[in-house]
Amino acid sequence: MINPDLTAPLTWFDRLPRTVRRLASIGGSQADSDDERLRKGSLVLTVVLVVVLAVVWVTTYSILGLYRSAAIPFGYQVVSVASLIMLRSTKGFELFRVSQLFLMLLLPVLLQWSLGGFVVSGGVILWALISPLGALVFSARPLRWFLGYVLLIGASGLFESSLTRADIPSSVTTWFFALNIGGVSIVAFFLLRYFMHGFAAERQRSEQLLLNVLPVSIARRLKAGERPLADRFETAAVLFADLVGFTPMSERLSPEELVELLDGLFSRFDEVADRLGLEKIKTVGDSYMVVGGLPEPRADAPESVAEMALMLQEMIKGFRAPSGARLDLRIGIDIGPVVAGVIGTRKFTYDLWGDTVNTASRMESHGVEGGIQVTPRAYERLRHRFIFDERGLVELRGKGEMVTHLLVGRLQTTG
Repeated sequence: MINPDLTAPLTWFDRLPRTVRRLASIGGSQADSDDERLRKGSLVLTVVLVVVLAVVWVTTYSILGLYRSAAIPFGYQVVSVASLIMLRSTKGFELFRVSQLFLMLLLPVLLQWSLGGFVVSGGVILWALISPLGALVFSARPLRWFLGYVLLIGASGLFESSLTRADIPSSVTTWFFALNIGGVSIVAFFLLRYFMHGFAAERQRSEQLLLNVLPVSIARRLKAGERPLADRFETAAVLFADLVGFTPMSERLSPEELVELLDGLFSRFDEVADRLGLEKIKTVGDSYMVVGGLPEPRADAPESVAEMALMLQEMIKGFRAPSGARLDLRIGIDIGPVVAGVIGTRKFTYDLWGDTVNTASRMESHGVEGGIQVTPRAYERLRHRFIFDERGLVELRGKGEMVTHLLVGRLQTTG
C-alpha cells in the first residue's frame, strides 16, 4: 500500500515564485484549509493583475483627454490597493471578496457609459465578465453575479441612445476592442489556470491520501461508484503482530513519546509490507494487521507473510522504548478464506472478516513473547520453506485445543 511522506513533497503552492506566494497568502490564515487558501489566493492575484493592467487604460484615456473615463480605472486601482493593505492587516476576506466582485461588475459598465456605448468604448463592458467568472472560483453565489452582468448589459443596450459619445477616432476604437478583448482574456486565462492548477494538485494529494488508506484497485472501484464493495478470497494469509507489555509501558510515556514510538515502528512495518507486496489493513492501539493474497490473488502470499513475520522480529531488536527497555513482538499467522470489503460512507475502511482472521488473532493473543505462532494449515503450507518448532496443544478461546507451531527461521536452499 502506498505510504507517502506527506510532509516532505512540495505542494503546488510551494512551487510558485516567492513574490506570487506572498501576494496570494496575504488574506489567508493558519486555520484555512487548502481549498480556502486556493480560493483566496485566486482572488488576490486576480485583483493584483487587474490593478496592473488598469495602468494601460488610465494612461490611454488620459492621453486622449478623457479624464472622467480615466478616473474610473484609476479609482479602482486606489481602492483595490487600499483593500489589499486592509486585507493583509485585518484578514477580513469576506468584505474584500464582495467589494471586489461588485467593483469588477459595476465599474466597466460605468466606464462604457462615460464613453458613450458599446462600440465607442471598444466593448469595455467585457471586463464585467470577470466578476461572475471570479464568483465561480471564489464560491460567491456565481449565478447572482452572472444575472447582474446580464442585466447590466441589457440596461446598457436599452439606454445607449441617450448617452453622449466621446470623440474618439475609429482607429483608436479598434485598438480599444483589441485591448479589452485581450485584457479580459489574459485575466480570465490566468485566473482559471492558477485555480485549476492548484485544484488539480490538491486533488492529486487527496487521491494520494485515499491510496494511503485503500489498495489501489479498491480505490479505483470505489471511485467508479461500486457499492457494496466486497470480495471473497479462498487463500489469504493473515498476520497479527502485537507489542508485548506495551499497555503498562505506555502509561509511563508522554503523549509525544508514545506517538513517536508507534509511528516510527509501524512506519518501518509499512515499508516491509510495501517491499513484499502485502496489504496493511489497520493498526489498533499497538496491534498491527497485514494480509497477503488480496486484493489481487498471489500464489506466494503465504510465503511473503511468513517472510514479513521473520523480518519484523529481526527489526524489533533494534528498537528501544524511551526508557531504554527492549521491545518484543508476539505474532500470529493463519492461512485460509476471508471476505474483504469497504465499510463506511465518510471514513472508508478496508477490512477483513472470517474464521481465518479470528484464528490469526488468536494465534497472536495466545502466542509466546518473541514468537511467531501459526495454525496447522499455515504450518502445512510453509513447512517446506521455513523452519518450525512444534509448540503442541494450545487452548484457544472460542476455538478449543489446537496443535500449533512456532516459525523460527528460513530453510537454506541449494543450487
